[in-house]
Amino acid sequence: MRETSSASPTSYYRLLHASPGTGPVDLHVNGKIVARNLRYSNFTNYFSTASGVYTIKVYPTGKTTDPLIDTRLQLVPGSIYTLAVIGDPGNIGLQPISEPLPGPTPRYAMVRFVHLAPGTPELDILLPDGKKLFTNVSYKEVTEYIQLAPGNYGIEAITTSNNKRILIVPRINLQADKIYTIYAVGKLNGTPPLQVLIPLDGSTYLR
Repeated sequence: MRETSSASPTSYYRLLHASPGTGPVDLHVNGKIVARNLRYSNFTNYFSTASGVYTIKVYPTGKTTDPLIDTRLQLVPGSIYTLAVIGDPGNIGLQPISEPLPGPTPRYAMVRFVHLAPGTPELDILLPDGKKLFTNVSYKEVTEYIQLAPGNYGIEAITTSNNKRILIVPRINLQADKIYTIYAVGKLNGTPPLQVLIPLDGSTYLR
């Protein structure tokens, strides 16, 4: 299946379906199906593999011709990736999002934000008291990690240009020594609606 030496260290990847309006998909890696029927806003589990160059194809579930995505991807030694299927139907792409270890985080949670909502303008993410966590985040952009004390938080998304509140998430729980990515997905004025996904990064528990 792999195209380089079997001695290469292990890498990890998972697939995120973040293409609003696109039906369930299957993931094929080097011609072998590794995930079936992944629905919008869902993640697969992480897959482990040796590092190397892989052919990645994403098909509508049950199909093996006319892939939605057909690309090659290099997984570097020891890396962890979320591979996001993004874009509107007819303009679908794959965005590899690396999950690096941001450094020791004793007594803190590490959090970043990724804007994967097509057609949605640049965003600021803030707390209910107005403190901004991330600013001026454009579509496909991945922010740096920030430290937050563990606990329960409400967060809001506003448009950078005119401070219009477009999403309120009343409660998220962040735990110490955990690493999170907040993914914005969906449509600002359409279906499925704008929402956030907040899974643990694999760098919290893999390697």
